[in-house]
This record gives sequence, structure tokens and C-alpha cells, in this order.
Amino acid sequence: MSPDATRLLFSHGDEIGQIKAIADSRIELMNTEAFFTKIRTYTPLSEKAELAWSSLLRPRQYRKEEPFIRAGDVPTTYAFVVKGLLCQQYVGRDGNMIIKCFFPENRIASSVSATLLGEPSPFAITAIENTNVLEYDFAAFRLLVSDFADIAAFYIRYMERHWIIDKEPGEIAFRHDDAMQRYIDFIRKEPELHKRLKQHHIAAWLGITPESLSRLRKTIAITRPDRG
Repeated sequence: MSPDATRLLFSHGDEIGQIKAIADSRIELMNTEAFFTKIRTYTPLSEKAELAWSSLLRPRQYRKEEPFIRAGDVPTTYAFVVKGLLCQQYVGRDGNMIIKCFFPENRIASSVSATLLGEPSPFAITAIENTNVLEYDFAAFRLLVSDFADIAAFYIRYMERHWIIDKEPGEIAFRHDDAMQRYIDFIRKEPELHKRLKQHHIAAWLGITPESLSRLRKTIAITRPDRG
């Protein structure tokens, strides 16, 4: 290969690399904007607070079935779901998988108690789909909570909404409602999420076998044709 051809080849490679770097930078910027657009639905943030928080954000991709947190690990990070779907799960006494909750787009995935206490997580958090997230270190975030009143206000409101207001009705339903009612309520509240889930994921969330879920679906299809 002639020197001129070699220079041309390296120049072309550099150009491709630069284009890819620009594209990656734009995607990262879009993801960060999506992150703060969601955060602002809980409370307004000052520009200084956003800059401080954005410095903690790290993009990460998880392939389908890849764990974000493994059961038994001591978790240190939270993950904002940009695109994709995660679930928090554990293995019950009978050896069957039980899904505690789902983290679709615009939710922050975490094993809250284990992270707060610095203890091994009893739960795993795993990607159900190929998933893009923005991760941030929780200890560094806690420092921002101390330094910025608006970030502290977000933290309080997020925890109140998702770990108290949203969580308590579900816990009550699991104690008092049968699987049929819980399934109907899930379809009504989360119709788009329901379409994305495999049958074994829904069964694991309801705490029943896939075969039992099939029977529920047949009953619903007969009694409520619009749900078939």
C-alpha cells in the first residue's frame, strides 16, 4: 500500500471515530435531558444542582437477562432506566422466582434497603429487555442531598411516591385480593407494561404458576372479551 493510500485510510478511520464520538455525545446528552425532564416532575432543580448531579451520571447498557444487581451483592449504585425494562426478583422457599416489582422507562432501579444499610441485597435486579440506563453512585448522591435543598426535596418526594404511596396499596392487595383481581388491576393500571411482559414474568409477579395464569387468562377472555 502506498504512503498516500495509508494516510487516506487512517484519515478515513479518524473521521469515522470522530463521527461516532459526536453521535455518542449527542445520545448521552439526550439521555441526560430525559433524566432531568423526569426529575423535574417531582420538584424543580436549580442549574447548579443539575450540573452537580449530571457529573455523577454514567451511561451503561445491560443485555437481556444480565443482572444490574446480584442477590448477595452489596449495591452501591442507582440506575435511571432510559430505555428498556428491569425487574427486582428473588427465589422463594419453594425455589420459584418471585418478582417484587418492575422498573420500566423513567423509573430509578435500586435495592433501597440494602444500599442504605450497606448490606447484601436479598434481591436481584435483572434486565428483562436490552436496557440503557444512567447510573450514579449512591454515596456521592447522598452528599448532594446534603448540599442541595432541591435535590433533597426530590429524594423525599420520590421515596414517598414510589416506596410508600405506590407500594402500600400493592402490599394490601397481595394480602386481601385473589390472583384474578390482582391481575385485572395490573392490566388496568399498566396496560403497556403488560404487553411487554412474558407470561412467566407476570406469573412470577402474581405469585402463581404460568399454568395458573393461563387459566386466569382463559376465564378473563370468556367473561370479558375485551381483555382476551
